[in-house]
Amino acid sequence: MGTIGQLRIGRTGDGDPHISRQTFRVRSIGFLSERQRRFAWVGFLLAAFQAPLAAKLVDDASWFFAVVVALVVATVIIADDAERRRPETVSYTE
Repeated sequence: MGTIGQLRIGRTGDGDPHISRQTFRVRSIGFLSERQRRFAWVGFLLAAFQAPLAAKLVDDASWFFAVVVALVVATVIIADDAERRRPETVSYTE
C-alpha cells in the first residue's frame, strides 16, 4: 500500500499474472549428477570403442559383452536425458 503520498510502483489493474506462465519449469534435474553423467559418457565411449577392437583381436565372441555394456550405459544416459527434459508441474494457488 505505501505511505500517504507515495506513488505505487508497477502496473496496476492487470490482476494476477497470466496463469499460462506458471505451468511448468523448463529444466528439471535428472537422476544422475553431472559427475555421474560424465562418467557414464566416458564408460559408453570406452565400451563402444573397445568392442570392435576386441572383435578383431579375440577369436571368441567375448567382445559381445562390451556391446551389451555400451547399450546398457546408453540406455541409462537416454533415460536421464528424458528425465531432465520432462517439465516439472507446478501446483496452483488460487
